[in-house]
Amino acid sequence: MAITTHDTETEIQDRAILVSLVTDKIKRTGVDPELSLQELVQLAETAGVVVLDVLRQNKETPDSKWFIGKGKVEELRMAADGLGANTAIFDQELSGAQVRNLEEALDLKIIDRTQLILDIFAGRAKTREGIIQVELAQLSYLLPRLSGHGKNLSRLGGGIGTRGPGESKLETDRRHIRDRISELKRQLDEVVKTRELHRERRRKSGAVQVALVGYTNAGKSTLLKQLTDADVYIENQLFATLDPTSRVLQLPAGKEVVLTDTVGFIQNLPHDLVASFRATLEEVNEANLVLHVVDASSPMREEQMEVVQSILQDLGAAGKPQIVLFNKSDICRPEQLQMLPSDPGFLKISAFNPDDLTRITEMIADELAGDTLTFRIPGDRGDLSSLLYRVGEVLEQNVEDNDVLYQVRLNKEDYGKWSYKLAEYVEQE
Repeated sequence: MAITTHDTETEIQDRAILVSLVTDKIKRTGVDPELSLQELVQLAETAGVVVLDVLRQNKETPDSKWFIGKGKVEELRMAADGLGANTAIFDQELSGAQVRNLEEALDLKIIDRTQLILDIFAGRAKTREGIIQVELAQLSYLLPRLSGHGKNLSRLGGGIGTRGPGESKLETDRRHIRDRISELKRQLDEVVKTRELHRERRRKSGAVQVALVGYTNAGKSTLLKQLTDADVYIENQLFATLDPTSRVLQLPAGKEVVLTDTVGFIQNLPHDLVASFRATLEEVNEANLVLHVVDASSPMREEQMEVVQSILQDLGAAGKPQIVLFNKSDICRPEQLQMLPSDPGFLKISAFNPDDLTRITEMIADELAGDTLTFRIPGDRGDLSSLLYRVGEVLEQNVEDNDVLYQVRLNKEDYGKWSYKLAEYVEQE
């Protein structure tokens, strides 16, 4: 992506060499550094960077001054000179001092994985809440590293790592940035209160909520669009969706649920970003059911599923009823499909296959169905009759004297919400 500077009106293209340091600690975690590096390439390309080369190093521990070894710094400098690179992107997080030392030694813009992800979010944020969340995360990340990002802002004047808050904010002193962080937190609190009011309204209406979660680019937004005809942005890129989108989904028997798309997860999702987006991510906690969308064609499928489960655990949503949807089955190799589980609670699907969409809605209906109860509702209590249709699946109704008998299938959670209104009308077997 070409970036126009403010003073020279010349366009600067981010041309980068990617750097991966594999330490003993990383090896012990079981994370495949090559797969992580492949993901870094995707992240860089999503940010509009031209990736020129990749540099790898194995080392027991990171170098406190350079992160990579001094000899590797020289190798990186020569590679950058030879290829015409103006940026180096590291697959791990750097300290402010390491950034400063590397900039001085290499005369390059230095970006780490965290800053790259934050930058992508800055380019994608559209709503007021999203913009506030991203700026807050960027400033929280940059505050302890201010001394290490002088050249990033003044010499190159644009490109990855500088979108979002903008240069003027990032060049101010720590006190100014702390003030800005406090102001953003205040604004975010207001937005969170509004979001909580919407949640409360949904709870009081008895709306059943289903949340789409999954690794970034697993196909959640495509699935939302296909299931509900939602007008949502879809692109084969990481983090195409930042702001949660909710749409009504009609199940086979006519029952309606609220289906919500959420921001995609990624391994090593920056802590500041998780903290800033917590209010958005906690939409998952409100869900009656979680649809975990998995890119079945990805070589990193198992690792990506673990990342999603780990973040759900952190959010306190790990115990939610869950259906796993192995998406993109249409582009899987036969051996990939054979390796996928076929147990209850798992579906192999393509978001573009109408039959698969029907199977998804049927499985959602089955999962939410719960028990069948009979209610005797007085004929003049139309409010209770409409409530039964709203929160459950009415299987049968019969008029008996001045009452209407309803056979209704509804799950325990829904019945629990409305038992204070409905319990006295349940027919005992």
